[in-house]
Amino acid sequence: MSPKRAAAAADITQGTVHPPSPGLDAAWGHPLLGRMLRGQSHQQRLDRRHPWLLDTAVVLIVALVSLPDLISSTPNGPFGETDSRGELPSGVPFVFAAALIVPLWWRRRVPAVTYFVISLVSLVQWSLGIWQQAGVSMLVALYTLALHGSLRVLGWAAALTVVEMTLAVFVIVPVERPLLGLFFLLGTATAAVAIGLTLRIRRMYLAALEDRARRLEIEHDQRVQLTAAAERSRVAREMHDIVGHNLSVMVGLADGAATLAANRNEQSAEALRILGDTGRQAMGELRRVLGVLREEQQDDVRPLSPQPGIRELDPLLARVRAAGPAVTYRSVGELDSLGSGVQLTVYRIVQEALTNTLKYAGTGTAAEVTVTADAGKVRIRVADTGVPQGAHRPAEPGPRTGDAGHGMIGIHQRAAMYGGAVTIGPREAGHGWIVDVVLNVPSAPAPSVSGEPQP
Repeated sequence: MSPKRAAAAADITQGTVHPPSPGLDAAWGHPLLGRMLRGQSHQQRLDRRHPWLLDTAVVLIVALVSLPDLISSTPNGPFGETDSRGELPSGVPFVFAAALIVPLWWRRRVPAVTYFVISLVSLVQWSLGIWQQAGVSMLVALYTLALHGSLRVLGWAAALTVVEMTLAVFVIVPVERPLLGLFFLLGTATAAVAIGLTLRIRRMYLAALEDRARRLEIEHDQRVQLTAAAERSRVAREMHDIVGHNLSVMVGLADGAATLAANRNEQSAEALRILGDTGRQAMGELRRVLGVLREEQQDDVRPLSPQPGIRELDPLLARVRAAGPAVTYRSVGELDSLGSGVQLTVYRIVQEALTNTLKYAGTGTAAEVTVTADAGKVRIRVADTGVPQGAHRPAEPGPRTGDAGHGMIGIHQRAAMYGGAVTIGPREAGHGWIVDVVLNVPSAPAPSVSGEPQP
């Protein structure tokens, strides 16, 4: 990742969007600086693909730098004349130069070993009174150790370098200007370590930016998926509550009318029976469609259109009564003062409970609906008498759990939004089923007399 993209990634990870940095844009747009930055990016990509190319280039460059000292026979060192201890064979400098340069091939794979080998070879050649430009390999090894090696080992290596160079200048190889030599050696060693650490910190910083950018992208995808799943769950729940209830009423009416027509030997009995079967087939298809949409997620979503409330319970109960069941309704407390969300929850719970009553108890059952609001609690109780004795049991197999359990799950989810408690199961006395839900909700504030909104 280029520095320009890394800076943009840093702004994104902090949740803010800033305009591009003018200084960074100017650097990338500058003819010389832009070419250098692009060249650095190209070099890094090439190094990742072929790391041996850079290692070979470093070895060849250090060898070329050392070549003048190997060819020249003068005893002068980099800081004046040196006191060579005896005459050495002509091939010895070449051996030391090779011993200093060749280990650089492994500098990035084993930086600590490479440095200590070069440091030992340097100490041996200095003890023999040899100064040569191949000693720059120690700076390269020190730089590589600061860039790729262990920081603890780097501390020991830096201390060893200071001690070794001090001994070399003042004790092992007396030179003409020792203070200048020590200052130059320690300065170059410090520069090598500083450059290595700077590049190391820069790489770590860019790697952290790339990681945070990747995490941000993953989190964005996850948020999109969660939002889509929540929307699918909301659509599935609303379709189940609305379409499923109405289809159940239609199927109940068709079955009742078909039975009545058959008793009267009317020709419409077969058509009504086909209508009921078609309605049940449509409900099966609806369950399969909702199974694709439904996810076990829930989220507070805003209604996209006006939603039913307490006042719509009367039309709902009228439709259920028209299907056959005898339904009684009783309300206690100021239900109209409840918030719209609470009223929608009450409506959907009653609708789901009566839908299950139609499907599992048939049209000959009786149901009692009670909604009570008192002291910050709303209680919804829907109880039916089950299948009457001698009546034909509906063809819905299995326990009363709604659409594969989704209807009851929807009741639990709606109640959980208000910290409610749900009791669903057979009645204690006699036949039938009961749905008892208690919601913990405060009453909505009543409008002020003057018509002004209350704070």
